[in-house]
Amino acid sequence: MKIALASDHAALELKAQLAEWLMEEGHEVADLGPNAPDSVDYPDFGYLLAGVVADGTAVRGIAICGSGIGISISVNRNPAVRCALVSEPLSAALAREHNDANAIALGARLTGLDMAKACVKAFLETEFAGGRHQRRVDKLSNPS
Repeated sequence: MKIALASDHAALELKAQLAEWLMEEGHEVADLGPNAPDSVDYPDFGYLLAGVVADGTAVRGIAICGSGIGISISVNRNPAVRCALVSEPLSAALAREHNDANAIALGARLTGLDMAKACVKAFLETEFAGGRHQRRVDKLSNPS
């Protein structure tokens, strides 16, 4: 699966660790940056991630900043992307199963590597349930 990752400077190390692990797991990874510890603005990288998920360049996206909050907000500005801020595997699985999330956000200052891996694993392995959830997901992009 092709997975895009983006972060801010606070999440550089966690992003690199997840990228390496995902490649070891056999996934194709697109690291959208940043690639240096200099201070950056998380919205720039959230918008970039949302764009590649929305246009199909990547099947899933993982956005990471210090708390996960700011970058998740920026990713969700794109109506074709549903990004859930997760901190444990159940919320990651439910984001896929009920909300057809195509991106997740993690907080590097709040989530350790093992928990981040568990969240990503649940996110990638869970299928969207469809059914009654589909009409709700449709309303996320078309609120009328």
